[in-house]
Amino acid sequence: MEINFIFLIAVLIISVMAHEIAHGAVAYYFGDPTAKNQGRLTLNPLKHIDMFGSIILPALLYYSTHGGFLFGWAKPVPYNPYNLRNRRLGEFCISIAGIITNFLIAIIFSFFIRFAMVWNLSQPVIDLLVYIIKLNITLGVFNLFPIPPLDGSKILFSLVPYQYESQLRNLEKYGMYILIILVVFFSWIIGDIVNWVFRLIV
Repeated sequence: MEINFIFLIAVLIISVMAHEIAHGAVAYYFGDPTAKNQGRLTLNPLKHIDMFGSIILPALLYYSTHGGFLFGWAKPVPYNPYNLRNRRLGEFCISIAGIITNFLIAIIFSFFIRFAMVWNLSQPVIDLLVYIIKLNITLGVFNLFPIPPLDGSKILFSLVPYQYESQLRNLEKYGMYILIILVVFFSWIIGDIVNWVFRLIV
């Protein structure tokens, strides 16, 4: 297996793992120990890797696009909303925590790009930094879409009045189909947004 692919998969796993740990850590802060009790507040990647979302799908995307596109996910961190001290605020903060984490990772690594000339970084290193930044922006932007099971839908559920929440949750059974349509036919929109955010922070 190509060493380049191994590095990229490692970056993907770390990024989606940080995303999920953020969910669990915020849930624990709001009083729900579910993720902690299941050993998910750990940096051990074996606890977070989803065989299809973290390995198989990224590999298929990498080789089918000749390294042009890579995407994936980790095992979702579970939480019990009934354990939260403030359910509405807690669900909102838990849902947005992963998105914020990915954007923070992108911003942090953008500083390395800014000092690339000063530190005399090689082009392969710069290319890897660009990949890390764009991947985390993609994860952040993608999860903002209010489509189940993405985080954006959970953010929306936490903001609407309770009487409308059940009606919106009925859309969950169609979420995967909507998601597939979005990826297949409108991925260029996501790409344009990612490039715009990249130019904004780098």
